[in-house]
Amino acid sequence: MGSLVGKVALVTGAGQGVGQGIALALATEGADVAVVGRTAAKLETTCELLVERGVRAVPFVCDITETSTIPATVAQVVETMGGVDILVNNAYSGAYGPLLTIDDEAVERSFASGPFATLAFMKACHPHFVARGGGNVVNLVTSAMVRWDPTTYGVYAAAKQAVRALTRTAAVEWARDGIRANSIAPHALSPGLKWWTEQNPEEAEEFVAAIPMGRIGDCELDIGRAVVALLGEDMRYLTGATIPLDGGQAFFG
Repeated sequence: MGSLVGKVALVTGAGQGVGQGIALALATEGADVAVVGRTAAKLETTCELLVERGVRAVPFVCDITETSTIPATVAQVVETMGGVDILVNNAYSGAYGPLLTIDDEAVERSFASGPFATLAFMKACHPHFVARGGGNVVNLVTSAMVRWDPTTYGVYAAAKQAVRALTRTAAVEWARDGIRANSIAPHALSPGLKWWTEQNPEEAEEFVAAIPMGRIGDCELDIGRAVVALLGEDMRYLTGATIPLDGGQAFFG
């Protein structure tokens, strides 16, 4: 334990679910965390949990769909926390539905919160990574990108596929700056997925049955701990990869 002592992580969408799970795992290893999201009360709750693990945690309210505000948020994080070493782009506002009927505003929000926000955070963090001698980017994508039947997931998959392309590009363009960039494609029992499973028990049963390991992942223990491993020195030569954290359900060939 303590592999991330002295590091500062910026985690978006850390007020709940997968983002919170990742933040908790990072804190367990000693990283201080900038907890970024839209809802102040949720951010405060996460910060309390992180402080209990002995690290510094500060909430930063930011609507990532307002991409023009992202550089100022990163600047505020750096001023408050003393720098940034790790960026986790987790927050996303999804758009789901058939292509012919999906709402145009939802599509715009999907791309604003997906590749546009991801790129804005990456660009804003880049000079601060360089100032610290390097850094790590972890972007969240989805197995829907390679789903054999993408019905109703098309816009979501397209936005995340764009994030995946940006990740791979940053991995190549920024490698000489000491910056690694990787993607993860998780399945985890976030509040949203938990609600869906409760409302759609038959579909949820089929969904779980399609996971070779037979269960949905835990936000901290299965996703957060994997991110910790990805950030570690043992993975220092890995960049530009997409890691499926889904119990074997998807194949990224």
